[in-house]
Amino acid sequence: MPIRIRKLIGTVALLVLVSVWGLLAMALAQSVLTDINGFVAAIYYVVAGLGWVLPAMPLISWMAKPDAPRV
Repeated sequence: MPIRIRKLIGTVALLVLVSVWGLLAMALAQSVLTDINGFVAAIYYVVAGLGWVLPAMPLISWMAKPDAPRV
């Protein structure tokens, strides 16, 4: 698969990943974490805000993989 197609697919997948992750994090925060103290809430928001990076790393490395040499 050419790198241009991989980057297009990866970009769309990253946008979907970040959108779904953000919606799930907000839903969880509003439903479960309504009456907790501020320190625990801050930890949750830091983890939820940076948590999408781990699933995105393999996708970004796949996007950056060079094209296979032509024979």
